Amino acid sequence: MYKQKLCLGTFSGVEYSESEQIVLFKNAGFDGFFTGYENDEKIHELARVARENGMIYQSIHAPFLLSADLWKEGEKGEQYLNDIIKCVTVASEENIPLVIVHVYIGFYTGEKPTELGIQRLKKAVNVAKEKKVKIAFENAEGEEFLTCVMDAFKGEESVGFCWDSGHEQCYNGYKDMLALYGDRLLGTHLNDNLGISRADGKIFWTDDLHLLPFDGIIDWVDAVNRLNKVGYDGILTFELTVHSKPDRHENDKYKDMGFIKYLAEVYARACRIAHLKNN
Repeated sequence: MYKQKLCLGTFSGVEYSESEQIVLFKNAGFDGFFTGYENDEKIHELARVARENGMIYQSIHAPFLLSADLWKEGEKGEQYLNDIIKCVTVASEENIPLVIVHVYIGFYTGEKPTELGIQRLKKAVNVAKEKKVKIAFENAEGEEFLTCVMDAFKGEESVGFCWDSGHEQCYNGYKDMLALYGDRLLGTHLNDNLGISRADGKIFWTDDLHLLPFDGIIDWVDAVNRLNKVGYDGILTFELTVHSKPDRHENDKYKDMGFIKYLAEVYARACRIAHLKNN
């Protein structure tokens, strides 16, 4: 038995519904799961399935396609704020402890963080404090936006960090994000990739492959050592996909395996990570 619980994000574009996946995750050996947000009704239904199967609903991942608008005037920025608040509110209703939030989407836009964005996030954080839910901001593209947010909410107990191992490698230029925010780590999105593929070093979303650990180039001994260095003993959560990015084929083999066999392999890789962490 490992010290850490093992959780897995639900998948889109597979032959099983999210409710069915929760049961399959349990059968594969996982302790829990996280999902995205579509609407409150869906969260309530998945929480019911979790309770019936003794599974941990580890977190809700807030929608992120409007995250760049958070920092701009206009209705889209307000909509993104409301999306975060909706996630926090329904998480509180179902005793889901954590909401994962991206603070930017896009590459090389020249945009900068604004006070408007921080003031909007303060509203969401205040709701989280009231509802006794925590918000974890995730490393992705737009690293200066994450820096701005983490600085703005330093010392705020309702705010922490979600470490995405793959994003660190292909979006953050291999920078040690745990060294920056590991003391505030609330959760992980563990996955692998092949790094930045362009010869000019520019980052792009198709490098974010979400491969199984050990199918890419991440040094998992180092990654686990860094988790141990910051004293993280929480749930090890994996965020993976069976679908390849456009004009890429690295994930094709996962679809070819069939979903049940793939989950068995996911669990085996998760156990390898847990073994490294505890030895």
